[in-house]
Amino acid sequence: MDHYKNPRNCGLLKAADVSHRELNSSCGDDITAYIKFAGEKIKKIMFTGQGCAISQAGISILSEELIGKSKTEALAYDFEDIRKIYGITISERRYKCAILGLHAIQAAIKKAIPKE
Repeated sequence: MDHYKNPRNCGLLKAADVSHRELNSSCGDDITAYIKFAGEKIKKIMFTGQGCAISQAGISILSEELIGKSKTEALAYDFEDIRKIYGITISERRYKCAILGLHAIQAAIKKAIPKE
């Protein structure tokens, strides 16, 4: 609940290299992730949006977890990693809420990878 009430890295990152918005239409969660890179590493992640406690606290927790990781490392995260990081039981009904921030971050990172 602390990450929901006092989110970390919340706000617009004006100097972002990439950004991506994800919506969860089933409950109204809305997250835009902004990322700044230093080479292949994530230098900074910030986010804006609104939604339930799980989606908003989740992106806050992830923003701290992924700073310093490589693009490849961040893209390898999945739902099992989310469950470990969040430290709570996540029901099937709340799956989309819990994974929304990760989807926003990973989609933004994919925009920064050159297409072959």
